[in-house]
Amino acid sequence: MVRQHVTGPFAIRVRDIVHRPGEMREFERDVQAPEKWGEGLVSVDAGEPIDLDVRVESVHEGILVSGSADTEYTGVCGRCLTDIARDVRVEFQELFAYPGDEATDFEVQDDHVDLETLVRDAIVLSLPFQPVCQPDCPGLDPATGERLTASTGTEQHEPLDPRWAALQGYTTDHDDEAPRPGVENTEES
Repeated sequence: MVRQHVTGPFAIRVRDIVHRPGEMREFERDVQAPEKWGEGLVSVDAGEPIDLDVRVESVHEGILVSGSADTEYTGVCGRCLTDIARDVRVEFQELFAYPGDEATDFEVQDDHVDLETLVRDAIVLSLPFQPVCQPDCPGLDPATGERLTASTGTEQHEPLDPRWAALQGYTTDHDDEAPRPGVENTEES
């Protein structure tokens, strides 16, 4: 069997704990995303710093890797297309099995574990599908395409459909003062 030597910023050396169940090591690493991660409205740019906090534990089946990764994603708001940048923190845990007869997604390679795929998948899956610049982002005006603001909602606009114009003056402020025709008053004095 030919062993492949694993190198790179995401490779963690575990030679001193391989086949020694109960042994544990902790690592803190600052690495950079090797390429753009994510394909939607937001992504982690290539070269973006990633702070890794990792614990590796030797178990009978292999090396159990637990940890967290902190980085930042950038992109655009899904409602108003404003540029956004947000911090993202993910936690991950995976068993890197010792090489053997059974094929697994993650294996101990040349006394190292390579965390790049594990970290990338955890970060990409945590990216929002429909990111917003703020929870109540009003979006874009459907008529003009301009970004709506909080003050825009109180201004009077011509209705898009003239059939709805009669409802512009309707308010519910005085509904309790006068009985409505055809509705009986059920309150007893």
